[in-house]
Amino acid sequence: MRKKSMRGRVDGEPNPVDVHVGNRVRIYRTLKGLSQEKLGDALGLTFQQVQKYEKGLNRIGASRLWDISQVLETPIALFYAGITEETGSLSPRHVQTVEEDFDGKLSQIMTQFDADPLNRKESLELMRAYYRISDRNLAHKVFDLIKTLAYPDGENEFSATNNK
Repeated sequence: MRKKSMRGRVDGEPNPVDVHVGNRVRIYRTLKGLSQEKLGDALGLTFQQVQKYEKGLNRIGASRLWDISQVLETPIALFYAGITEETGSLSPRHVQTVEEDFDGKLSQIMTQFDADPLNRKESLELMRAYYRISDRNLAHKVFDLIKTLAYPDGENEFSATNNK
């Protein structure tokens, strides 16, 4: 039988919900073009504290999440957006009973998290740079160039929906 979790941790690992929220903080921070250090300065924290929040190692309290949302100009709800039922089921509230395949579920979620291109810094920087192009016609040409380079045969998931 699983021991009762301490401070939101599950078997000594960060709560998957805390990891999700921290990752969303990282995504919105990067999209705003802020370093961990600059976000920390705005919040009165060190960059190491921000780093721990983003990795889910430290839980983000309600007032701190409010402050983060104000600095990033992001509604609080967006930090929770995308939490799957499976991730939510791994919260300590749900795992105080015997759960045979807990480690397998957690491992699967972490693998999916790592495989998601939105969790890569270069993806976020590319999106941020793309949306900073003020000439939207030029931006669309850059987008078309990237698609052409990525799919030289012309067949991709965008072809059917974005043909003009």
